[in-house]
Amino acid sequence: MVSPHRRPLVIGHRGAPGYRPEHSAASYRLACELGADLVEPDIVATSDGVLVVRHENEISGTTDVADHPEFADRRTTKVVDGDRLTGWFTEDFTWDELATLGSRERLPRLRPDNTEYDGAEGILRLRDVFAIIDEQSAKQGREIGVVVEIKHARFYEDRGIDLAALLLAELASTRWDDRRDRLVIECFELGVLERVRAAGVLAEIVFLTEYVGAPADEPVGDAPARSYSWYRSDAGLDFLADRVDGVSVAKANLMRLSVLGKALGPTNLVARAHARGLRVYTWTLRPENKFLNARFHAAGGGAAWGDWQAEFAMIASSGVDGIFVDHPDLGVAMRETLGD
Repeated sequence: MVSPHRRPLVIGHRGAPGYRPEHSAASYRLACELGADLVEPDIVATSDGVLVVRHENEISGTTDVADHPEFADRRTTKVVDGDRLTGWFTEDFTWDELATLGSRERLPRLRPDNTEYDGAEGILRLRDVFAIIDEQSAKQGREIGVVVEIKHARFYEDRGIDLAALLLAELASTRWDDRRDRLVIECFELGVLERVRAAGVLAEIVFLTEYVGAPADEPVGDAPARSYSWYRSDAGLDFLADRVDGVSVAKANLMRLSVLGKALGPTNLVARAHARGLRVYTWTLRPENKFLNARFHAAGGGAAWGDWQAEFAMIASSGVDGIFVDHPDLGVAMRETLGD
């Protein structure tokens, strides 16, 4: 991304979910106020083709849908990207129906303070997030970007819903189709990214990789099935360099580990990707013991904050271009310690 911001870029992961329920309007506004350079909405679809912002298409953990008796018969079981899930799914609702739901904190035991905001706001559409970012950019006098993550593209495609086409239409209607320096599009599946890029979208295209496993759309065509670890190999990075602008990896992929699983220092993944002209992002940096590498744990249980400063700094020392964080102010604070 061509940007005047300092590196690493601080990306509000679903807004600022360390302080507000994820993907809520308050979460996105707070992320901007706390200094995020970009924010990241995940997109899934409704039955009438509206792109809504949820981490997953199964929404019982992030909304009050289970409390709505009129939707009791929508509860069902599906297999999504190999996982068997039971609950309520966005593609079984119209937008007007989803608009009646309230958002809830996804991790109430870990972040109980956030439950104070349960039900205060509803679900957002992607266009709502774009409007919030336009508003915040004008208010703060700086250009804030958006990282759109396409979720479960093959799953939707198999059900006749083309997320790529819906996204392209949404970008055009919101006038976000000509903001190359402020828009990133990412996905854990390469096929949909190639379709978006072929359509000529003006955005940075980033391929996401899980720590283990393989993309849900593999194998593609006549090619052999390729794992995420293969995509991070030299051969995989060579392959990606002709297809995307960057990769986004789990933070564990940027840490060398001892035999006991404790972080020793950064890996060479960023350097290898940079040598091929690829930018590198990493997810997700969080301060709670539950999410920190064992080296950085503190007393107090999973919800207590450990030595997040040291882990964040180790990740930054890899040369990574951007970090996804649940607490944007912590990412900004860490970056300030790096100097120019």
